[in-house]
Amino acid sequence: MSVAAIILAAGASSRLGEPKQLLQFEHEPLLARMIRLAGEAGATPIFAVVGAHWDRISKEVSTHPAIPIVNANWQDGVARSLRAGLDRLQEESPASQGALLMTCDQPHLAADHLGRLIDQFHEHQSRRIIASTYAGTVGTPAVFPASFFPRLLALRGDKGARVVMLEELDTLVRVALPRGEIDIDRPEDKMHLT
Repeated sequence: MSVAAIILAAGASSRLGEPKQLLQFEHEPLLARMIRLAGEAGATPIFAVVGAHWDRISKEVSTHPAIPIVNANWQDGVARSLRAGLDRLQEESPASQGALLMTCDQPHLAADHLGRLIDQFHEHQSRRIIASTYAGTVGTPAVFPASFFPRLLALRGDKGARVVMLEELDTLVRVALPRGEIDIDRPEDKMHLT
């Protein structure tokens, strides 16, 4: 059962003041790091949805084993990027049993955590959402079975995959992600990169 990865990295990082996709953590840009981790965990193919700052970010995608998807309508919200990723996944890899959904700004994410998500997905025979848990909630990264793609594709605006996870709390599988709540949104968050 193959699992593809969709890395959502189209936002403008307006609160941060610079593209978070290009911030360095352990000597590599965050987006490049996420592409590498997804590959090390066994996800294939890997899609990177970009939008704002595409001209600056394009080199990061072109030099790594990811298929870039340019979301020209990134201002419409995260749901538009999610739809762009899923549409391309269904075109290019229709046999994929699931999608590993990721963002690009969780610096403490590791390949072994992504591997555990994919292992749990296989263990549950690709029928259940496998979600990361941190800070008392569920979130990404998470693996969604293909049977959930229509529900994800129906999302609009700034409603992301967590909406579907919260509707499935009784059945989804949780995998703890230490420090998963740490993401890079504001200038003060950059302290987590040192």
